[in-house]
Amino acid sequence: MGILAKFRKITNGLRKTQEKLGHELRRIFTRSPRLTGETLEDLEAALLAADFGVPMTMRIVEAVRKAYETQGKRGLDVFQIAKREVRAALGDAPRELIAAPSGLTVVSIVGVNGAGKTTTAAKLAYRLAQEGKSALLAACDTFRAAAIEQLQLWGERLQVPVVAGNYNADPAAVAHDAVAAAQARGIDCLLIDTAGRLHTKRNLMQELQKVHRVVGRKLPGAPHETLLVLDAATGGNALVQAREFHKATSLTGLVITKLDGTSRGGIAVAVQSELGVPIKFIGVGEQPDDLQPFDPEAYAEALFGSPQAEEAGASAR
Repeated sequence: MGILAKFRKITNGLRKTQEKLGHELRRIFTRSPRLTGETLEDLEAALLAADFGVPMTMRIVEAVRKAYETQGKRGLDVFQIAKREVRAALGDAPRELIAAPSGLTVVSIVGVNGAGKTTTAAKLAYRLAQEGKSALLAACDTFRAAAIEQLQLWGERLQVPVVAGNYNADPAAVAHDAVAAAQARGIDCLLIDTAGRLHTKRNLMQELQKVHRVVGRKLPGAPHETLLVLDAATGGNALVQAREFHKATSLTGLVITKLDGTSRGGIAVAVQSELGVPIKFIGVGEQPDDLQPFDPEAYAEALFGSPQAEEAGASAR
């Protein structure tokens, strides 16, 4: 099975980015037999518009320029060059969930309001169940209206138990009780759905730190994994969020959501490249199985490796 067939969900989820990029790159590289300064400026603009960020954009532009100097326009395939550079930048860091050496594993899921933390927690519980592992969800967003009910509905739908307190309860106390409940039930993985918080609000960040301290006292080493959920559609602002959350609490992984609804899929590359924190999952739809493990090769292929892109690469030769 080819990589595009094997990772069909990822390919379909990135279709908006792929189509817009493909259109722009075909337009840029088929209008002239020569590679000019204007061509490279337009390439830079197209990549920045897809939120690849300045460092990744310049890396691709420089690789294209060098390839042209070596071989000329004939044989130049910008899609293959971009794919290669993105794949190399994403590296080969381990992307599996960090597990406790024994017993309960605790995963804290953090981010701003609206990024998709609650649905990510539920979909991750579903994925763990598919792998034969038991999960417990902790409703530690005790502030947002209907947040507890939303997680409980997911729990009922997926047959995953949920520990919840009352609204306006101390989130750290709910997290503490959830750890105790998970230990008592012999659960494999506890997923903590934290309250959304603006990355600029110091008091809210301190509250998140308190949740982690309390969990760590109850279970030394916890949380074993802290996943930052970022909405791909927020573009460059996601990078700002990631920087601030990483300062406040040591992130171990990233989840990029709503990639199916945006043409700015390059943000995943930009965030990982700057923070050095691996992307572990991407969200490409609304169904429980639309939270996909992140695969760098499949991602690069989905961004630049469509049949249309290959045709464009051939036409530029």
